[in-house]
Amino acid sequence: MNSRLVKNSIRFILLVLLQVLLFSNMHLWGYVTLYPYLLFLLLLRVDISKTNLLLIGFFTGLVIDFFQNTMGMQAAASTLLVFARPTVLNFYFKKVEFAPREEPGISRLGFTGFFKYAFTLVLIHNLFLFFLEAFSLAGFFSIIERALVNSVATVVLILILEMLFSRKKKGL
Repeated sequence: MNSRLVKNSIRFILLVLLQVLLFSNMHLWGYVTLYPYLLFLLLLRVDISKTNLLLIGFFTGLVIDFFQNTMGMQAAASTLLVFARPTVLNFYFKKVEFAPREEPGISRLGFTGFFKYAFTLVLIHNLFLFFLEAFSLAGFFSIIERALVNSVATVVLILILEMLFSRKKKGL
């Protein structure tokens, strides 16, 4: 348990630092903002309790809110992401039995499986975040477009990070 706690703590600190120091102020083409910290939420083990999952999601978003001065929007979007996570895992991987304390990473889900899982949750996060940010349905299609573009770019970054740091295991 201690090694998992240390591993997740290091992952949390590194991804939050990466988000805050590098990607929060980097807007590709003046339009795309990447959210690599979402990888931390995506890789939480599958058997974590719903309450702990929601608390971790909220706390993670709150930390990002603190540094980005986004007044709870990241906390709300991150909480929604972790709320939807078990449903998305069940939807895509109904027939897969996860071992206790297993992480749904690329080494377990395979490239395609992890892509579907990550893209769906990142899209949910971004749609909610951008609609919350706009607080209006004005510009509905531009918000959808922005969420899609940001989600694709974020998932590409997440896939790169996950492939760099995941252990080689047999995928699905």
